[in-house]
Amino acid sequence: MSIPTPHNTAKLGEIAKTVLMPGDPLRSKFIAENFLTEPRLINNVRGVQGYTGFWKNVPVTVMASGMGMPSIGIYSWELYSEYGVENILRIGSAGSIQDDLHVRDIVLAMGACTDSNFAHQFALPGTFAPIADYTLLSAAMDCAKKSGLSPRVGNVMSADNFYDDGSDGPDAWRKMGVLAIEMECAGLYMNAARLGKRALGILTVSDHLYLHENLSAEERQTSFTEMMELALDTAVAMD
Repeated sequence: MSIPTPHNTAKLGEIAKTVLMPGDPLRSKFIAENFLTEPRLINNVRGVQGYTGFWKNVPVTVMASGMGMPSIGIYSWELYSEYGVENILRIGSAGSIQDDLHVRDIVLAMGACTDSNFAHQFALPGTFAPIADYTLLSAAMDCAKKSGLSPRVGNVMSADNFYDDGSDGPDAWRKMGVLAIEMECAGLYMNAARLGKRALGILTVSDHLYLHENLSAEERQTSFTEMMELALDTAVAMD
């Protein structure tokens, strides 16, 4: 593979060593326009917008990943392997499955269980446990404390399916203490592990699968500002 890649037209040097990856391209645009100084559009292939700018005088890139592990698998692999990216912070939404975790609460995904076959490509002779990078996780917790935030740290479930067939769904994961369900962290963590890079999921609870709390699509796009600032501050801490 070479630059530009099939999914990224940025030139070498236009992407910072730390990338924030929301799933939604419009959330990427929102962060660039409302948080970064001197943001520049450096990629728009397939409408997956990527911007590089500055937060507290540190270069940061924010680029959408799309939905699901196959999508974030493509973008994170290209960023890590071709553009020299060292840190990827997934910033996205998640559905809570624990009664004491509510809408707008922040989760740091220390581990990512999954029902995906993503790990099959690595031909491992057993079960791989996808986990976040400790340095990133520690930096995020330090930044959270300085901002007066109290994120929950624990396991999430990275699912391949958004809709299920009406079975018991997340009940078994709930019993195992998994905090929330999302669709990308496990794939991102596996790519980071394979390429010797760092990854962390910083998630905001957008809905509750048992208590029927939820946010609108517009609220998901624009109201996760505490998560966004936490991720940006973590990028600065990693500089």
